[in-house]
Amino acid sequence: MSEIVVCKDLGDLSLRVAAEFVSLARASVESAGRFTVCLSGGSTPAALYRLLASAAFAAKVPWDKCHFFWGDERCVPPDHPESNYALARAALLSKVAVPQSQVYRMPGEKPPDLAALRYEATLRTFFNLRAGSYPRFDLILLGLGADGHTASLFPGSEALAVRDRCVVAPYVESLKAHRLTLTLAVINRAANVFFLVSGAEKAEILARVLEPSDENSLPAARVKPEQGRLVWFVDEAAAAKIER
Repeated sequence: MSEIVVCKDLGDLSLRVAAEFVSLARASVESAGRFTVCLSGGSTPAALYRLLASAAFAAKVPWDKCHFFWGDERCVPPDHPESNYALARAALLSKVAVPQSQVYRMPGEKPPDLAALRYEATLRTFFNLRAGSYPRFDLILLGLGADGHTASLFPGSEALAVRDRCVVAPYVESLKAHRLTLTLAVINRAANVFFLVSGAEKAEILARVLEPSDENSLPAARVKPEQGRLVWFVDEAAAAKIER
């Protein structure tokens, strides 16, 4: 079962997620000595990142014990304006005391298949994974596209069926480009998965994704953590068409 937290607006949504972020970071550091989180791109999480870097929250997070990864990335250099890494660095990572050695970006400037293999190797080394096993992130942040995609798992993509890889580089026909993305095998192993959804333009697709049907094939509807918590943080505009 998933939780749905309806927030007044993007500011309220960001405040609630920031509070959860702080709580999870502290609890993870206390129990395991570190906090592992996957970031996402887009304007909605960017508001969260700026808030976490603000005076109200920055001092509450044990940044020196945080390890940052990405759920997906465009195949661009790290300083490119479309880079998810560049967004997170500008809004958050360059403003808080996170050791650069604890920031693990996807190498979007490399050839797509090589970049996917290298990031998979990064994950397997960091988490000390055996063959056939997957990382368990403390938190994965996700967004929702107007077509129901999440991370870079798009409707109809062969990547949705991958169960033997952590990272793949599917070609997205609608974008005429490759993307790097974690697989559902990884996402559904996370301890916590937070969707951040804001804006009236997301209302229709959010209602479709949340339809309680086993036949719901939209990528975001396939996010179902096996032994973790799934929370949808949505603002009033995005929640306009869901049953409450």
